[in-house]
Amino acid sequence: MLFCDLLRVTVLLVAAVATVLGAISVVIANRDADDVALVVGAAWWFAAAALGLWFGRSSRTAEAVGTVLAGARTATSLPPESPGRIAFLRLWPIGAFALIVGGLAWVWPQVAAIGAGYAIFVALAWRRREAAVTAIEERDGVRFYVEPSSALEPLRLIRTPGLYRDRPPAAKAPPPPTVE
Repeated sequence: MLFCDLLRVTVLLVAAVATVLGAISVVIANRDADDVALVVGAAWWFAAAALGLWFGRSSRTAEAVGTVLAGARTATSLPPESPGRIAFLRLWPIGAFALIVGGLAWVWPQVAAIGAGYAIFVALAWRRREAAVTAIEERDGVRFYVEPSSALEPLRLIRTPGLYRDRPPAAKAPPPPTVE
């Protein structure tokens, strides 16, 4: 699985979890007429969004992505696992987080509000990582693939040559001279 694709799926999945947990917390707090939970949850969501935007700045993104890409090993073949299996192995904790926090929300709506804020923070902080990796891949003419491993292990990447990226783009031929 391409590392860019894993980053994109991660951000979309975390944003979806934030949406679902936010909706659950609003519905349950409204059902229980708990205005304090709604106000505190909304304040936390705005604070999490501001922090996520701050931590998702380009300079912080370059630092975070640079350390992961620097540890990539070079290979000439792709990982044998399917992209879906790799994505599941790496992203199952996000689903587990959503199920646990969503389940606890039926007893304590504040838990879902806090979980939604955390997911908002992560989604906004990671939103530019895919673009940073794509820019490095285009600059260097390589592709980064995720090595199959558990989510409980550190992420390992494989660096491969990009398809047709080792050739410079074809130069445009000068226009034919005009005869006057």
